[in-house]
Amino acid sequence: MFDPALLQTFLLIAEGNSFSEASRKLGLRQPTVSDHVRKLEELVGRRLFVRDTHTVSLTIEGEAMIEFARNILEANERAKRHFAGAKLRGRLRFGASEDLVSSWLPDVLHGFMRDHPEVDLELTIALSNPLIAKFDAGELDVALCKRWPGDDRGEFIWRDSLVWAGNDEEPNFQNGQLPLIVYPPPSISRYIALGALEQAAVPWRIACTSGSLSGLVAATRAGLGVMAHSRRLMPKGLHECADTRRLPKLGDVEFVLLRPRRAARAPVSELSAAIVERAEQF
Repeated sequence: MFDPALLQTFLLIAEGNSFSEASRKLGLRQPTVSDHVRKLEELVGRRLFVRDTHTVSLTIEGEAMIEFARNILEANERAKRHFAGAKLRGRLRFGASEDLVSSWLPDVLHGFMRDHPEVDLELTIALSNPLIAKFDAGELDVALCKRWPGDDRGEFIWRDSLVWAGNDEEPNFQNGQLPLIVYPPPSISRYIALGALEQAAVPWRIACTSGSLSGLVAATRAGLGVMAHSRRLMPKGLHECADTRRLPKLGDVEFVLLRPRRAARAPVSELSAAIVERAEQF
């Protein structure tokens, strides 16, 4: 069992606060803050921070501890609110990747707003890159989006195969070139698709560019070309292309939650839990 007081102290320091700053914000003496960290490190059997006279930095184990600590504290708070019958209030700025809108996200939002009608929801639907930028700028409280290959940011939600999608299972090569329907850069699916084609030496040309998923889907349904898309989020009317001889594999894409490193406010915590629960059933 982890003492919430130890976890709160840990998260505050993990956010970049010095031990003295954490002491001031928590209203504790600095030796008490140091004792909290020592006790937590003894519990986990790992060193969580590296300290010198000027800086405090997280170890690899400390980075891993952030998500555990946050989830434990949020679960405690959610349990308290549930049994106390407390209602959630406040503004929640939520951003989501556009390809989720036609899938299970509306059901999650419907259930969340039904249970918490006094929360004011600000919903932003966009590509992953703008969502990441808005989150980093403090304009979103939580974002559900894809992450770039090799990136370890965010709380992993689920992994899916990125596949070629068209209006037919057989892609229509035109003059020996594969016609592509893509988002403008920077786009994760565009980056992966073009990289795979270049590596496989498959000739291609961009037949259509659109900044919205609805535009890409319309162009693909019209037979203008093929697009890269998540297999389990495949839009209606499109089919996974079966020509594995000429089309290279695209690999996987990961969906993650971006939210504050510290224990989140109640609306963020509740919505995040609803997303994780639904993703586990997906």
